[in-house]
Amino acid sequence: MKWIALLAMLGLLPVFTGWLRTNPRQLPRVMAVFGVLPFVTNTWHLLLAPISWAYWPGFVKGTEVTLIDVIAIALIFSAPPRQRRAHLRWPVLTYAVMVLLSMAQNDVPMSTFFYVWQLLRVALVITAVAIVCRDPRAMRGLILGLILGICFQAVMSLKAHAQGALQSGGTLGHQNLLGMLTHFVIFPSLAMLLATRKSRWLWLGPIGGLMAVVLTASRATIGFSAIGVVLTLALSMLRQPSARKTTVALAGVLALVAAAPLAYVTLGARFSQHTDDSGDYDERAAFERAAAAMARDHPLGVGGNHYAVIANTGGYSERAGVAAVFGSRSAHVHNAFLLAAAETGYAGLAVFVLMLLWPVWVALRCAWRFRRDPRGDVLLGLAVSLVMVSLHSKYEWIFVLFITQYMYAIAVGLIAGMAAQMGYWTPRARRRTAGADRADAATDDVQGGDQAAEKMDKIP
Repeated sequence: MKWIALLAMLGLLPVFTGWLRTNPRQLPRVMAVFGVLPFVTNTWHLLLAPISWAYWPGFVKGTEVTLIDVIAIALIFSAPPRQRRAHLRWPVLTYAVMVLLSMAQNDVPMSTFFYVWQLLRVALVITAVAIVCRDPRAMRGLILGLILGICFQAVMSLKAHAQGALQSGGTLGHQNLLGMLTHFVIFPSLAMLLATRKSRWLWLGPIGGLMAVVLTASRATIGFSAIGVVLTLALSMLRQPSARKTTVALAGVLALVAAAPLAYVTLGARFSQHTDDSGDYDERAAFERAAAAMARDHPLGVGGNHYAVIANTGGYSERAGVAAVFGSRSAHVHNAFLLAAAETGYAGLAVFVLMLLWPVWVALRCAWRFRRDPRGDVLLGLAVSLVMVSLHSKYEWIFVLFITQYMYAIAVGLIAGMAAQMGYWTPRARRRTAGADRADAATDDVQGGDQAAEKMDKIP
């Protein structure tokens, strides 16, 4: 049956591609659907796996194909050939090469290929988003989709909380995964809210995202979300202050103050119901000892998607003192950086860090180069998202799940597409020639930020 479904998806691909070419005005709606999909793909089972190893203990269990991949391919091929160039793919592709090389370090190379396949799909999504989000309408539609997705998860989390759940992960299965995904929505939507007066639905992003954050009752999620909101407000005001930003910033601070008691109540309820009967046992520290020992013994890594296998067969979990129960021995180290070091070696860790931080550098540099362009505020929000995800990944391994990596790909694709819109990769001489046609041509008086925001307001 799965092969029939795969053939049906491939058969419909040319039809959908042709429809996109002949109906460009529908692109914002398509991108809104694209933004919602990461939040519902697992829930609605919008994926299939031609090769599936359901009982493999790694984090990727087959060569999966999702509806997101199909739409991404259609978006790429519906664009004119000369516009299919996309930036910021190379860090992900380089890391995919590092994972591919790590196949030589284990006896089950196919399972490592599963992760390579997933990373190639991530690069595919970056390419699609970067290409179509050169159109400001597509960018706005995509962010609307992300907001709708997080609001759906917030509502489902509220429902679970009303039914007695102390920590809610919406329909995603775990509160930490939901918490990680909120980082990709709260900060860019807040940044866009700062940059434009056309904000009828933009408020839903920070409000829905922060509601989901509080309902996760996760200390790391709540802490990094608060830091990210403050950092987004501060960077936006520092880059281009305006009266509107001051008003929104004050509203944001008041919202954090109002949310603090609710966060305190949810955290209190969580810890009052969970007493620690394990003495001095620190499972997180035990995992980290096992991963660090694995990285020292295997400087080239043990192979992508192999941590749980080698931790047990190599005796690393035993020596590190990980509890001898299924839930602990089958888990991954709660640190994505140590996980990368153990599986792909120190060189792979370096590329992994580059994959996370290079788009941040591009976003910040572009935002400051075009300080009068309101799109730069959205770039700041995306940069903060990736910074918070990177910091959060020191305490979680879930960045390697395909849902999280899809969200990473959307954020990076938005950065690449918006930077291309703004002329970041255009030679300086051409930028000067085209300068009058861009939003950074706003006047240099103190009202420049508000005037530039009016240009963004005109985006449908």
